[in-house]
Amino acid sequence: MSVQKNNRNVARARRQERVRKKVRGTQERPRLSVFRSAKHIYAQLIDDGKGETMVTASTLHADSVGLADLYSGNVEAAKRVGIAIARMALARNIDSVVFDRNGFLYHGRVKALADGAREGGLKF
Repeated sequence: MSVQKNNRNVARARRQERVRKKVRGTQERPRLSVFRSAKHIYAQLIDDGKGETMVTASTLHADSVGLADLYSGNVEAAKRVGIAIARMALARNIDSVVFDRNGFLYHGRVKALADGAREGGLKF
């Protein structure tokens, strides 16, 4: 069982490296990076030029995202995180981002977060 999990993590790390060669965030168009765990989902806007995180949102901070009534590991929660990150980005005059799925499949919660960010007003 541990060998399978290790292989999965190694494969994801390879996908991350491959994508990061091409996807770079700037001050005007930061990288929207997504990380999902079994219980939570995290999103952050990163300026790779400076190496700093500009905005962050996750299901860990349920009150800021409006998730007090939802389980944090489902698709609806991920969509609300996407809307929240879009709202915070627009408050900082960021309307366009580069999407980085971080080696995860564009499916389920990752797709819901992206759709929520688009619904919130971000352009990919």
